[in-house]
Amino acid sequence: MKKVAILLTMVLLVSMAVFANGTTEATGAAKTFVPTKNIDWYVTSSPGGGSDIFTRQIMDIAVAENLLNGQNIVVQYKTDGAGEVGRLLVSQIKAGVQADHTLLTFNSGDLMPMVKNTNNRFQNFQPIAHMAVDKHLIFVGEQSKYKSFEEVLAALKNGERMVLAGSKGDDIACHAALIKELGVSEDQLSYVAHDATSGAITGILGGHFDLLISKPAAASQYVEAGKLKPILALSTSRFPGNLNSAPTLSEFGYKNVEVPNWRSVVAPASMSPEAVAYWTDVMKKVSESDAWQNGYIAKQKLVPDFMDSETFKAYGTKYQADYLASIGKDK
Repeated sequence: MKKVAILLTMVLLVSMAVFANGTTEATGAAKTFVPTKNIDWYVTSSPGGGSDIFTRQIMDIAVAENLLNGQNIVVQYKTDGAGEVGRLLVSQIKAGVQADHTLLTFNSGDLMPMVKNTNNRFQNFQPIAHMAVDKHLIFVGEQSKYKSFEEVLAALKNGERMVLAGSKGDDIACHAALIKELGVSEDQLSYVAHDATSGAITGILGGHFDLLISKPAAASQYVEAGKLKPILALSTSRFPGNLNSAPTLSEFGYKNVEVPNWRSVVAPASMSPEAVAYWTDVMKKVSESDAWQNGYIAKQKLVPDFMDSETFKAYGTKYQADYLASIGKDK
């Protein structure tokens, strides 16, 4: 009886360990993972911006499609240091239950300032999935002095100064590319960066800035309400739907300017291979859903571009190397 009791105790302990880690391992069988606790999903920009909308859309679909094993997602907003504090936190999570239950919304607009201003790198994260590509437009608000990009160009040629507001990362890169192509200085067309586009939108609606740079996701509802008007598409072609009135830069005799922003999901580099496979599959199912394709993608005027973990890893690594080379950094 004593031997039987010891054996039962050992079985119980093993079973508890398996449940705590969200994995199972039969003799000769591969490990598998399912979430067994709340998932911490980090967003390094403020609520209401494009990253927040992207994150919550994936969450809503994952819940509706029963993809989370009955668990909940808790969004953690970490915006300190333009999001660098949050990204560093995720990159440093050690292997274990927490790592397997942690996700991070990560965009090219996050990567560029991160590798430029810190030692944190793409390889410090585990790529999960690349989901879509986003582009930018220039908008004016109801209180803006200028009502069209023709008026903006005329004012710049007359030496007038104006302020463009937006978010960080790729928005800043777009501003740099725009003033270079227009041949104006940063003093003449200056830039004010916010933690998220939502803050810049609040500013232009209050009449504090002349122009706004935004992706469709953050500005769409304000365009529909007549509060914002798109006046320039920072793209090689016009946007569809209610953004179609915005001309491209080439329509004014300049070269088109665009800095596409890819939207993706990553995790701590310490995440287990089993959890990586699970979360990549979740993102693939989300990307194939009608709610994603005909809801989020169509409504936000994005380009669907799903990549699995390995494909996205190669893509992101090359993107980082190319960007570092462009700013004169070796690694």
